[in-house]
Amino acid sequence: MFKKGEYVVCGNNGICKVTDVTTLNMTSAPKDRLYYILKPVYAESSTVYIPVDNHKVSIRPALTEKETHDLIAKIPSLELIWVENEKQRELTYKECLKQNTCEDYVRIIKTLYLRKQDRLAKGQKSIGLDERYLKQAEDSLYGELAIALGIEKQGVQEYITKEIEKLTEK
Repeated sequence: MFKKGEYVVCGNNGICKVTDVTTLNMTSAPKDRLYYILKPVYAESSTVYIPVDNHKVSIRPALTEKETHDLIAKIPSLELIWVENEKQRELTYKECLKQNTCEDYVRIIKTLYLRKQDRLAKGQKSIGLDERYLKQAEDSLYGELAIALGIEKQGVQEYITKEIEKLTEK
């Protein structure tokens, strides 16, 4: 069970802070059921209520700083998601996002970055669908890593790039 003050990643809500674990005083909520009250970090006006015994929405602990550094060290070796068929590719991206793991976010980002570079080198435009999934994966990954590293979300990509450069220099 998560505790008040902890950071979690909750489905499509991204990185959230647990503000309370309590019953709800609402007519539609059972009086004896515990809920996580979550505040999405990057959507401050939102509040999310998730039953503690929830089995539908993916909720997991946010990465720690050490886990973040371990993930960054693995980035060069993480496999791409290279699927030729457009429809199958989209289903694969959706499934990866649904898994709600940082490794899958990285795989999507790596794949779509290289795909975009390849298309641009051939004089082709990037595909809107790719851009949408790239943005989703970046938002999810960078938001979580920013909290773990104690930096601004917009600085995460540069931080990762510098860390990978250091690793490849060794």
